Amino acid sequence: MENDEVSAKHEDLQGKVKVLEQENLAKEHEITSLSHKNQLYESEVETLEKKNKEIQKALDEASGAGTHNESLQRRLQLLEEEAEESDKNIRETNEKYENTVLLQGNMLIDERSLGYAKQMSKPAITSARSKLLRPPVTNGKRSTKRWSRNTHRSRRN
Repeated sequence: MENDEVSAKHEDLQGKVKVLEQENLAKEHEITSLSHKNQLYESEVETLEKKNKEIQKALDEASGAGTHNESLQRRLQLLEEEAEESDKNIRETNEKYENTVLLQGNMLIDERSLGYAKQMSKPAITSARSKLLRPPVTNGKRSTKRWSRNTHRSRRN
């Protein structure tokens, strides 16, 4: 009986060993499977970190471009204001020039009116005054129109 008990116990233990070996083998397969998944996840994390760095770099460049764009817009606005001021100054200068020429023309006509104006007809005097009132062309090109040089005093007076 002792032999039967020992052999039954031995078979029982051998069965338990086989079950434990199968469980151990299943656990080893599970470990290799999980380690493979872990490697896949680690490589995916690396690619996501690279993408994150690229996106962060793009955001930094975009914010830098945004501030550069804002500074260029401010500069453009200042230049436009400066151009408006320059146009205003040019208009004022042209008006002053026209007034000066008109005054010189009137003075010339007044000086000559004693002797020369008697010889000129009324339409001729009006024509001379209207030539003085015409503004010079200021479209950015040099004017081809020349002012008459006969604004100096004549030697007759």
